[in-house]
Amino acid sequence: MNKPTTFDGPRPLKLTVDHFTALHDAGVLADSGHVELIEGVVIEMSPQRRAHSYIKNELTYRLRRALEALGSSYIAQSEPTVALPPHSAPEPDVVVTNDPRGTGYMPAASITLVIEVADSTVRYDVSTKRDLYAGAALPEYWVVDVQGAVVHRFWSPDDGHYRQADRLPLAEELRSGTMPELAIEGISIL
Repeated sequence: MNKPTTFDGPRPLKLTVDHFTALHDAGVLADSGHVELIEGVVIEMSPQRRAHSYIKNELTYRLRRALEALGSSYIAQSEPTVALPPHSAPEPDVVVTNDPRGTGYMPAASITLVIEVADSTVRYDVSTKRDLYAGAALPEYWVVDVQGAVVHRFWSPDDGHYRQADRLPLAEELRSGTMPELAIEGISIL
């Protein structure tokens, strides 16, 4: 006699990066606003206020200049979609990468620093996003807390967690934890 199959109830369908790409390319997400894929779920991103936009642009500019001065093969780039297969494609505010060209999403293996500027999403960025980036073994992650005027730095990923973390005032020198020669002048938002 056949044993009946049990059904525990409905389960959400987790999208893959390939599904997300296909939906985007087909225009299905066109009316969804600014979105990213986090753990298989399409997430609508918060609108950027002036301070957020200013800090993002200043970080990109200052990091780019500092990297050029070092003669580095890395470049700062703003708002790329980063492929973290199988179920995530976040869009951080700034990345430092050695592979800015090409087609498709930015490969995680090319990124040495990822930055999120958080005006209203600090808790999410220092927990969910931190764990996502640590799980993908991205070497260093910064969360710029606009309201608190501080930078939360995380580095040295190991087994899905960052082993090192600290906080720096946004207005003071910001130095990479993984590339100590990379430092930029702090940013004042007042």
